Amino acid sequence: MPIRKPTTEQISELAITLGMRLEPDDVDAYQALVSRQLEGFAALDALPDGLPPVHYPRTPGLRPTAEENPLGAWYVRTRVEGAADGKLAGRDVVLKDNVMLGGVPLMNGTTTLEGYIPPMDATIVSRILDAGGTIVGKAACEAYCLSGSSHTNQSGVVRNPHDPEHSAGGSSSGSAVLVAAGEVDMAIGGDQGGSIRIPSSFCGTYGMKPTWGLVPYTGILGIEPTIDHTGPITANVRDNVLLLEVIAGPDGLDSRQVGAQPDAYTETLEDGIEGLRIGLLREGFGLETSEPDVDAKVRAAGERLASLGAKISEVSVPLHLSGSALAFAAISQSAMHTMFQTDGCGTGREDPFPPSFLDLHRGWRDRADELPVTVKMMLLLAEYLTQQYGYRYQAKGVNLMRTLRAAYDGVLGEVDLLLLPTTPMKAPRLPPADVSVEESAAVSFAMVANTQPFNNTHHPAMSIPCGMSH
Repeated sequence: MPIRKPTTEQISELAITLGMRLEPDDVDAYQALVSRQLEGFAALDALPDGLPPVHYPRTPGLRPTAEENPLGAWYVRTRVEGAADGKLAGRDVVLKDNVMLGGVPLMNGTTTLEGYIPPMDATIVSRILDAGGTIVGKAACEAYCLSGSSHTNQSGVVRNPHDPEHSAGGSSSGSAVLVAAGEVDMAIGGDQGGSIRIPSSFCGTYGMKPTWGLVPYTGILGIEPTIDHTGPITANVRDNVLLLEVIAGPDGLDSRQVGAQPDAYTETLEDGIEGLRIGLLREGFGLETSEPDVDAKVRAAGERLASLGAKISEVSVPLHLSGSALAFAAISQSAMHTMFQTDGCGTGREDPFPPSFLDLHRGWRDRADELPVTVKMMLLLAEYLTQQYGYRYQAKGVNLMRTLRAAYDGVLGEVDLLLLPTTPMKAPRLPPADVSVEESAAVSFAMVANTQPFNNTHHPAMSIPCGMSH
């Protein structure tokens, strides 16, 4: 891409934007200085992009027809065969459509990215294929992964396999649906505020948000690097543990993976729960959005675990009630900066990222009317906060998240794990096609009270089915 040197008029306009008052002679001088510096950038175009190579043959795949995709859960179907043997031999795996699969389209649920073909595989893709897995396509996800409901994918809603009139949850909506419907063995989801766990709760799958940094995020579109997680969605615990074992561990590329220590998780499956200390988190129950049958079934699950030898006690973290608000404040501005102002690349990180994606994504400025309600709201909020208050509220949110992390760690010194509803409510009905701006935003974030805090505190969290209710 040829680099154009700025005109003196452009330098003058940039100076005004930055609050500088330049004399005419100074404008000419800075125009010459900036132009000389740009010569070095122009030389970059002749060099390779420095991305990991793609292995294993594949085709771009096909978009299924509506008849072939009644739940709206597929984005693209393809077939990439991995190694001849390995831990995942014979297993079909679908990827959330924010994961880069080289040569296969990526949309991330939004029309502004439709048609993009990644030139690289995400690290977890290479690991799945090296372990003998077969990648069978991309699962639909919510637009820019910014919804806990399944109505924002701009190619169509994703429907719950148990009742198509109800939400499948988001943003890893298609991943959970395809597992729950038995169309794939395993799926990869992404989680920044509950996006693996919410659809798992609504669809009845096992969804794991690993410890932050345990699984490399290289080659996956994110929201904000301090809350980006990727992990498995499966039909049972054994498959969940197996897929996590394959994808976990440092890759030498993801700057988030400081001190990440994978383990042989499958070796612990037969340990049992005798003596396991489980703390029922008081503040996770009885919320304004809680439904009594949901709370009751989770408490009944605790009693069942106690009958199997676990030790159940109630614990309290009062700050949990403010956790989602603190988490939102801590990342709302930085997320919009990463996703949009830097065109998805972010700054201060050394993770590989395709320049071709940035070239396409920067076009969002010319297509902002196409952005979903959730993104428009977040962009407007972040811009208002920045103009009016700078970053003081983000700083305060980050500071208090450390306090919340310490509060959870305090009770986790007394118990081995916390038990609480993943979502306070059951899967709600999908909103109508003509849903208002206010209702669309409300239903997108109504279910995150018990999920979002653990993204910011970096604790592992898992949704485990414990009952059905209507």
